[in-house]
Amino acid sequence: MNDATISHIQNSGPAAIAWSAQMIRPQADQGVGTPASFVAKSFTLDSVRGTEILHISALGLYRAFINGQRVGNDLLTPGWTAYDARLSYQSYPVGQLLKAGENRIEIWLADGWLRSQMMWGQQPIFNTWGDQIAAIAELRGAVGMDDAVLVTDASWESGELPVRKSGIYFGEIFDARITPQVSAGTEALAFDSARLVPHETTPPRELEPLPVVRSWTDAEGRTVYDFGQNAGGNVAITVQGQAGAKISVEHGEVLDQDGQFYNGNYRTAAARLDYILAGGGQEHYRPYFTFQGYRYVRVTIEGEAQLLDIVSVPISSVSEVKAGFTSANPLVNRLFLNTLWSQRSNFIDVPTDCPQRDERLGWTGDAQVFAGTACYLADVQDFFRKWLRDLMVDQREDGAVPHVCPDPTRLKPQDYPGFYGSTGWGDAIWVVPWQVYLHYGDTALLQETLPAMTKWVDFVWSISNGPVVKPPRSWGARGFSFGDWLQPGGPSAKPLPTIGDDASATIYLYMAASRVAEIAGIIGDTATQTRLAAMAAEVKAAFAREFITASGRLAYDDQTSYALAFVNDLIPEDKRDAAKDYFRNAIARTDGRIGTGFIGTPALLPALVKIGDPSLAADVFLQEEVPGWLYQVKMGATTIWERWDAIQPDGTIYNPQMNSYNHYAYGAVCQWLLEAIAGFRPDANDPGFATVVFEPVIVPELSPVTAHHDSPKGRIEAQWSVDGDAVHYQFTVPQGSTGRLVIAEAYRNASLDGQAASGTVTGLAPGRHSLEFSYSPQRRTKSAGPNINARTP
Repeated sequence: MNDATISHIQNSGPAAIAWSAQMIRPQADQGVGTPASFVAKSFTLDSVRGTEILHISALGLYRAFINGQRVGNDLLTPGWTAYDARLSYQSYPVGQLLKAGENRIEIWLADGWLRSQMMWGQQPIFNTWGDQIAAIAELRGAVGMDDAVLVTDASWESGELPVRKSGIYFGEIFDARITPQVSAGTEALAFDSARLVPHETTPPRELEPLPVVRSWTDAEGRTVYDFGQNAGGNVAITVQGQAGAKISVEHGEVLDQDGQFYNGNYRTAAARLDYILAGGGQEHYRPYFTFQGYRYVRVTIEGEAQLLDIVSVPISSVSEVKAGFTSANPLVNRLFLNTLWSQRSNFIDVPTDCPQRDERLGWTGDAQVFAGTACYLADVQDFFRKWLRDLMVDQREDGAVPHVCPDPTRLKPQDYPGFYGSTGWGDAIWVVPWQVYLHYGDTALLQETLPAMTKWVDFVWSISNGPVVKPPRSWGARGFSFGDWLQPGGPSAKPLPTIGDDASATIYLYMAASRVAEIAGIIGDTATQTRLAAMAAEVKAAFAREFITASGRLAYDDQTSYALAFVNDLIPEDKRDAAKDYFRNAIARTDGRIGTGFIGTPALLPALVKIGDPSLAADVFLQEEVPGWLYQVKMGATTIWERWDAIQPDGTIYNPQMNSYNHYAYGAVCQWLLEAIAGFRPDANDPGFATVVFEPVIVPELSPVTAHHDSPKGRIEAQWSVDGDAVHYQFTVPQGSTGRLVIAEAYRNASLDGQAASGTVTGLAPGRHSLEFSYSPQRRTKSAGPNINARTP
């Protein structure tokens, strides 16, 4: 990353204000892990217009108060960015909080992502983006006016807060006996206000609270509360008791095999809250500067105190649900809801892998496989645009894209050397903008990110200086690849075939080069389009020579190899039929179960449909044993697991060193549920749902199916039911869109809106349409499983 890149990223998006305020640090602050601090100022106003605006940001996290009243309702502000290059600021109307005469503003500050622990285990990073918390603020008369009523400068005061310690992983200790008192001054820091950018997306906010569904007392007298839903957020408590009594809250996602509270998988994340009572009446508390991932909490009371009420308060940057899916199978319905909850829990300012353990990082691989699903389930256009700008900051000079973004290792390379450059992960730099383009028609984002995409493609080629990519095996080596992360290994006596890093990396180089060439064409960069299209053709030919035998068998003969190869048209026509049989055999070897990991799983079911075997796709999807999507639902999951085998059939918990119960990656199957089973998707040639493609895949065991998506053009709806071999499919084209219907050859005697139809029907007008046809797929007799009561978002 060079200065020109930083300048380009800083200046993208809304116009920033010209700051006159200074970034000031509280001299009361004693460093990371010590009590939080505030900066404050009393000021006098002759009158109040009612149009006053507070522009505010911080190094660390802040919460602002004017005359004792909170400013705004956003959480974890100013958010998480690549702080050394980009720092968001928020603008709040505050006229209603001001008064003529004397006023006072307090800005509470805490460590946050800036300097509390990042990374895990025995090698945590502290003070990642700086070791000083600070605030910058300006109070102006109205939007667009330059008359600053108040600015931060070294005349402000500071002191300690009741927040005695806080951290993203740690949690929070709050001593209500302490009243903020001025004890020191402030100091202006050297700070370039060009780093400040207007907040680019919806900040995290509170969602509807979840009540306790059951509780019990353990052998040590501690009370365990079950909120019935794993989520990212915080508990809110109401307590009463004597001054100095303490309420301690621990968080957990699951119970152990004996039904006891468990959070061993949190690793070094304390994930705790301690509230010390002030005494004298009811007291209400919810954390200020942290969040946790949990379904259960364990509460310990020390001293004379009562817990009068406790609720779970989920938080998220994506609060409005934009899609729904229901079927006759309650396990499938719950799987869809689990994916919604995992997205909510992990879309807290950045797309993280998990919200609970000592990680909570913006893993690029997770984001790229889930991006398409994310665009259906919520409005994420601004969310992803903001994150991609940080990703461009974190991209290395040679084009390597980091494993996580914002990247704590970029400024601390000695702690985690070479934490970048994995195929399937760095590809987020082009996959995510492409999905945003498909769903929102956002060509500006393609234009903005194309240089970074191109640098990434050239980096991957350079790993082995040729079309076949051969990643090194050792962590930290240039071009190291995670491959098909967490691919099931099968029985130890005879492990199942697994795609090699060379094959997966080469496939991803082809995917990247061909797609980025297409993107270059869309925005008119014909030179890049021509160069990368030629590269893609060379990689495709090399893949066939290197990884496809004369008989049509792929070199590693595993599900991921076939799935990715078929989805991306990498198998020559003369070998396709044989490869289909090898693909089916790869699934037969796993007894019809999933044999794919993070990069193979999203391609598995679409590939089976593409080779003309939707019944096998249905078999794999609906089977209920491990590894399988529905297995975890049967085991009581309310969010998506990181591992297929996170809990064994006998209830034992997998190794806690890497075992999250709130990871959205495998929830990417919901894209298939909407695009294949419900049968609607955007058209790459007319994006943003200007044209909606309808092409349903009928799985009779799921009948009836109902789905919708609130697209930028309006609500898309689809539903179908099966009666014998008769199928009735209804779909709605939103106003402002055109529909295109693709009728499979297997759908016989089709009629559309009462007229005979076949093949592809274009130019369908907005409104509801009805398709009738006959279909007789291969039947299965497997049970759909027990009834599951799903919590509706």
